Amino acid sequence: MKDKNEIRMLIRENYGAIAVKNSQSGCCGTSKNSCGCCGDGTEVSYDSPLGIGYSKSDIASVPQDAQMSLGCGNPIAIAALKEGEVVLDLGSGGGFDCFLARTKVGDTGYVIGVDMTHDMLMLARKNAAKSGYTNVEFRLGEIEHLPVADSFVDVIISNCVINLSPEKEQVFKESYRVLKPGGRLSISDVAATAILPEHIKNDMMMMAGCVAGAESIPVLKEMMQAAGFKNIRFTPKDNSKEIISSWAPGTKIEDYVASFIIEAEK
Repeated sequence: MKDKNEIRMLIRENYGAIAVKNSQSGCCGTSKNSCGCCGDGTEVSYDSPLGIGYSKSDIASVPQDAQMSLGCGNPIAIAALKEGEVVLDLGSGGGFDCFLARTKVGDTGYVIGVDMTHDMLMLARKNAAKSGYTNVEFRLGEIEHLPVADSFVDVIISNCVINLSPEKEQVFKESYRVLKPGGRLSISDVAATAILPEHIKNDMMMMAGCVAGAESIPVLKEMMQAAGFKNIRFTPKDNSKEIISSWAPGTKIEDYVASFIIEAEK
């Protein structure tokens, strides 16, 4: 595997390019490694918001520029967000999940999105300002070094981002640090279900495409336990094969990784 900084640079460039194109054209990336157009996001395909678990009302309530179809599930659907809670989104991109979360926590709650990509951050901030949202903000930072105070957050969400980190154990340690006692982790991500072939593990586009960096469930669980998390649960997404195969048709990557809802508590 390549150098950690090289991995970060590739991911920053890849997702930065998607943000720029999205901002300029109003299109949303329809695969992990491209930026096609998916119209208003209401087509039922596995590379659209509907295909990965969002509803038409979710899509209609969020600025179109934020709809990039870059996830592998819908963490909001299982986060059970409550009014007044503070929510943190790891790798918030154009703000899609943050904008959905803000409606759940209401005016007394608050949502923080963290992203290391300048162009994504600019797009998210533009979307928030244009829509007049006041209970959400976006901060520049790496998920391995969160720009958030200790014990500040009630719920952490994330959508297919932690797999991109070359330091996943550090991500879980930071997540544990910023959660309040009793706080919870509620994320959608991919995990390896078989040993990844070397040609996939060493393919940098597969890394940017949320495949090459996937870890097995036992390894992820061990990392989370080491960070201090309890009640760790992995629930496979029922249409995982369809979602994963849509990222790179014909490559059979769905034989090696799958989409999971991952939950845990502090």
